Amino acid sequence: MMKVYAGSDHGGFNLKNTLIRKLQQMGHEVEDLGTHSKDSCDYPDYAHAVARKVVADKGSFGLLICGSGIGVSIAANRHPGIRAALCRSGLEAKLSRQHNDANVLALGERITGEALAIDILEKFMAAGFEGSRHEIRVRKIEEI
Repeated sequence: MMKVYAGSDHGGFNLKNTLIRKLQQMGHEVEDLGTHSKDSCDYPDYAHAVARKVVADKGSFGLLICGSGIGVSIAANRHPGIRAALCRSGLEAKLSRQHNDANVLALGERITGEALAIDILEKFMAAGFEGSRHEIRVRKIEEI
């Protein structure tokens, strides 16, 4: 079981709720940091909230969803220690974990259908960081 912090703006609200249920079915503990309605709101607020939690809670993961996934990934990646991956396929999700030690999955509700999003989430959560040569590269990301 892993701890996952989830967040979305109004554009990712429906997919976030679907993926939270999936994570819970998989046995993971999920904290929903909002938004809690379809009312218009600002994605950086939720991306920053999730990123802060993931940084503070070592070994946890984040799930961020907006309309495209781009905005939340940009905002989350502003936080040292966050490696948010915007994934459009299960293979990208798997490789983001294996090679980049991604700790936040970003998705776009308007871009990625529900079935594909579930597959991406499952691949992201199942994969592990391979370390070795990849660890050197990940450390270089944090050096800046």
